[in-house]
Amino acid sequence: MPLYRRLPKRGFTNIFAKEYTIISLSQLDKFAAGTVITSIVLAEAGLISKGAAVKILANGEIKKAFSVQVEKISAQAKAQIEAAGGKVVLSEDSKE
Repeated sequence: MPLYRRLPKRGFTNIFAKEYTIISLSQLDKFAAGTVITSIVLAEAGLISKGAAVKILANGEIKKAFSVQVEKISAQAKAQIEAAGGKVVLSEDSKE
């Protein structure tokens, strides 16, 4: 049997891929209106671990207006936050 068939096959894992902690809009709805939500605020609330990158997805609905500063956000989540009167700011770390 040839050597290339005897050796184990291994897949590719990108060591430079950035891992994001997923947060849904329904989880953000528990904050008070007018709050500035950052990674630090989410870590203090126990939703993410300290220093984790955050991506917000549009699971659920929000009724309150607040400002959000995260690394990534889906287009639907951004539209729902702005429709409720909030503001979305992407962190400088994500602009590579």
